[in-house]
Amino acid sequence: MRIAILSDIHGNLTALEAVVADLDLTKPDLVLQGGDLAFSGCQPAEVIDLISQRGWDGVLGNTDEMLWTAEALPQMIAAAPKLEGLLRILFETFAPATRALIGEHRIAWLRRLPAEFRHDGLVLLHASPGNLWRAPLDGSDPASLEKTYAGLNARTVVYCHTHRPFIHRGASFTICNSGSVGAPYDGDPRASYLLIDNHQPEVRRVEYDVEAEVRRLLASNYPYKHWLAEMRRRGTYVPPFEENG
Repeated sequence: MRIAILSDIHGNLTALEAVVADLDLTKPDLVLQGGDLAFSGCQPAEVIDLISQRGWDGVLGNTDEMLWTAEALPQMIAAAPKLEGLLRILFETFAPATRALIGEHRIAWLRRLPAEFRHDGLVLLHASPGNLWRAPLDGSDPASLEKTYAGLNARTVVYCHTHRPFIHRGASFTICNSGSVGAPYDGDPRASYLLIDNHQPEVRRVEYDVEAEVRRLLASNYPYKHWLAEMRRRGTYVPPFEENG
């Protein structure tokens, strides 16, 4: 059986359409999504509609949940005061802008997503068990990485969130990160997704027209669009900057 897992699309329809075209070539039996579908991109409604219309199961991401949890901001700032500026952009600027674009019926669809999805020895979750926000980085110590997910009792664990794909084959189970379709952070701007063929995982990278996506962003009214465009081009995270650069 072939299972494809794509995540962290972040409203980037251009990248998602390229991955869909690649799925037509790889022909998986099952396609799953790992959360963070809409936030920080100019076509969040179209992304949600494409996924929901295809009937792809999946899980909730932290930026999906952020659309209806504005009251969590003070607590999060208290826990991570150095991230206050970024958190305020996410909660106070991106969340209302995204809500306006997707409407309440799509928010209701997102709210129905589970935190975990299981299938034939595979467990998919956005970050880590019981936490949508915290997940090991790709360079984490293998023992620590395995300890985080050992309690899931899975043959293969796939998580997302960090936007950096990798595959770790442990002694008793395999841990994978699918990377990001719409906003990679590993220096490679190509879309990333995971293909598991008969329990053997592979990271696939898909070229897409980054400049076409940048043009869509810059023609939109989405906030901080120049910052988002710069990250699309670089394929990595950069600190936020105002529209005047």
